[in-house]
Amino acid sequence: MSSSFSSWDNLQVKTAAPSELFRKLPSVDDVMRGPSVDSLAASYGHDSVVEAARAVLGRLREAIASGLLDGDGLELALLGLAGAVENQLRQALAYSLRPVINATGVILHTNLGRAPLGEAAIEHIRETAASYSNLEFDVAIGARGKRDVHVDRLFLRLLNGAVTSEKPASVSTIVVNNNAAAVLLALNTLADGGEVVVSRGELVEIGGSFRIPDVMAKSGAILREVGTTNRTRTADYERAITERTRLLLRVHRSNFEITGFTEQASTAELVALARRCGIPLMEDLGSGALFDLRSIGITGEPGVLDSLRIGVDIVTYSGDKLLGGPQAGLISGGLELVARMRANSLFRALRVDKLIYAALEATLLAYVKKDDDAVPALRMMRLTKDAVGERAEALAARIDAPNLKVEIVEGASLIGGGAAPSSVLPTRLLALTCEGSSADELAARLRDSEPPVIARVEEGRVLLDLRTVFPEQDGAVVAALNRIVA
Repeated sequence: MSSSFSSWDNLQVKTAAPSELFRKLPSVDDVMRGPSVDSLAASYGHDSVVEAARAVLGRLREAIASGLLDGDGLELALLGLAGAVENQLRQALAYSLRPVINATGVILHTNLGRAPLGEAAIEHIRETAASYSNLEFDVAIGARGKRDVHVDRLFLRLLNGAVTSEKPASVSTIVVNNNAAAVLLALNTLADGGEVVVSRGELVEIGGSFRIPDVMAKSGAILREVGTTNRTRTADYERAITERTRLLLRVHRSNFEITGFTEQASTAELVALARRCGIPLMEDLGSGALFDLRSIGITGEPGVLDSLRIGVDIVTYSGDKLLGGPQAGLISGGLELVARMRANSLFRALRVDKLIYAALEATLLAYVKKDDDAVPALRMMRLTKDAVGERAEALAARIDAPNLKVEIVEGASLIGGGAAPSSVLPTRLLALTCEGSSADELAARLRDSEPPVIARVEEGRVLLDLRTVFPEQDGAVVAALNRIVA
């Protein structure tokens, strides 16, 4: 691209005092009149180009004032001014939210967007977003409908089994924007102004410093703590029940463990107590799986069906964790209780849009079809250590960087997302060390790649776990390593 400017393109700048250099800087209007800059307005808009020109000139003034730019340097900067303006525009107007390659081995990485969506979900979002849809329109009768219907039929099959006239549905499900919203709606509906009995050992803090007691306070429910941090018995719940008690609450400790001298009332015991006292029992599973985690060697993490079958009245869980779908809060439970929540005005405030319904519908269809591989998070969890290792060896063979040492080592992948905190999946890792660079420096260079490659740093090595890298991204990882350490 040409960088000539009619009013100053033949300027000769020699060593001079800062005041003299400041006078050599063109005005914003001068910059805008340059043909190379003027043409940028067609793509980026006049106001954006003006803002970029101001930013570039501002950096030059700062460099002059700090003594970092002399006459010769200024001359070069002015010759490349049009290119600098275009680079500024590209950076300023580029998407901030962008894809990264997750090589950490944490499948449900909260900071990296948790569960990636499957191809069917992405395609369903695209076709739903690009056109009008029947979100709240019953095509058959030509009248207003309900947005719940698009996933209700699938939850009915997954949570109620074969629903027939002889075996009607006993469980219903509604969708809100995340699990904290699900807990808020359930507590506000069932316990506003009344007491909710919960163990001290379950008053957890979730991501972003949000705490269960804070969510409970916002709901209008009154917290009634029972037991101790490490030991809470069924009798502790029973002694706390009064005429003001509206709900018993079990919060699954999904993001930490208490070990040692501990005791916890079983869910079955709490179900029996709730039945005797005529009080609903609600369980906040947090993550919430619709598949059997024991099939991948993870125990002690209850699934949604486990809780419902044992008799829990209301279960709340996330859509973008173990379910492997979009961000959503799901409330499954007894028909009458869920109907009360659907009628709560908060439900409208917390409801989700057509894109979430599209992604959730496609994800649930994969469960109905028993197509686990169509849900990326499930596919990653099911990968064997040997399968990950074979890919790691193939990728290592493609790295052509003499100063980079690559080893294949044993390691562990994590579920993440506040699920199964003590459970790990055996894996094989690429362990990297670079001559002349620290592990932190190498990791930073990987993050500076396009797309960024996010890795772990442990014991002075950069570790890449291909369990969470899509196979089609292997080439980008190789290219990033060959480029940054060449």
